[in-house]
Amino acid sequence: MVASAYRKKLKLVPTTKKLFNKDTLLILLGSFCYMSSTMLINPLIVGFAHSIGASAMLAGSIAAIMNLTSLVFRPFAGQLTDRVSKFRLALSGGCLLLIAGLGYAFAANVWLIALIRIVHGLGFALCSVCMSTWLSGLLPRDRIGTGMGFFGMMNALGMAVAPALGIWMYQTFSYRWAFLCAAAFSAILVVVIQFIADHGQPKRRSAPANPEKKLRLVQPQVVPVALIVMLLSIPYFTTQSYLVEYVAARHLHVAVGSFFLIYALILLGLRVALKDYFDRLPFRLFLLAGVISSLVGMLGLTLMTNNWWLLLAAAGLAGGYGVMYSVCQATALIVAPLNEQGLANSTFYIGMDLGMVLGPLIGGLLYGSVPFQWFYPLLMLTLPLVALVYWRFHRELAR
Repeated sequence: MVASAYRKKLKLVPTTKKLFNKDTLLILLGSFCYMSSTMLINPLIVGFAHSIGASAMLAGSIAAIMNLTSLVFRPFAGQLTDRVSKFRLALSGGCLLLIAGLGYAFAANVWLIALIRIVHGLGFALCSVCMSTWLSGLLPRDRIGTGMGFFGMMNALGMAVAPALGIWMYQTFSYRWAFLCAAAFSAILVVVIQFIADHGQPKRRSAPANPEKKLRLVQPQVVPVALIVMLLSIPYFTTQSYLVEYVAARHLHVAVGSFFLIYALILLGLRVALKDYFDRLPFRLFLLAGVISSLVGMLGLTLMTNNWWLLLAAAGLAGGYGVMYSVCQATALIVAPLNEQGLANSTFYIGMDLGMVLGPLIGGLLYGSVPFQWFYPLLMLTLPLVALVYWRFHRELAR
């Protein structure tokens, strides 16, 4: 059991400290807003780029620029989070997300969109690392799994509700009104964090005995977790970017706009049902269930002919990537030293960033070069790779 072994290792005893208070609840709300701001845009950016003249491959590349920027900047965001006020970093990230949302709404050409994607990537990297580390620093250490499970739930709800809202806004109004809606989420984030009393000041510490630690861009103990979340996230982010086009190309009569909403509702139910188990069950059980669920989800998308298959696919991805997102993030914080929580979070998010980069790129490659019936079977190849990573690092993860 990950958390129990960690408590034994550090001689921690159960705490009576409350899991949630005003500050932690506001951080959870802000986390939903920053994730919604980003995920509302992601399923639309490929189509928007197409609408102003981009090819399929160029549109996929533009979608990936944000995630590539976030990936490159993420290690530095982790270092900053361990050294600078979380409030200042969250405010900076929120303002960058606001600028990006407004920029998309008024962008007139492909290259301007690419530039805005870079700004978006910087803001997303700052917010994701900062908000998660900010929250984890306010949680009781013996409840870190449960607390980060709720954080993951808010992120996952943003990943699910926002794409559904974005697709509805685009279909009902236009791309640009959808982007303004994303900007509104960023504005709410900027306002919400003003009311958080604990600004997450970095803890003072003496100079490390080994100065080379300052140069580390990843937390080594978290790398296996980052690889696992990367592989599980590739099918999800491919689906997020290409589901609308996939359904249209196959001429399927399904409620594609409700896919991410169904995903969100199922995931919410799973999070609530499992909230007391994130600190109790071993990582390997969650991983096994997650791999099986991901396989079910991709089979559902492959065989999809009606809304029942769509429901099964949404449930599979929710039980797979959706649940494992929180399990992996909590595990990353548990296996890393207390003075490297920001670096641990950034390393975890590097894995997610890689999935967000590779998902649209792989989707663009597959969408234009293989028959549609092979689209998801080829994405299933990520699952044996997950098993391979776990087999290689199972001792490090069996804590």
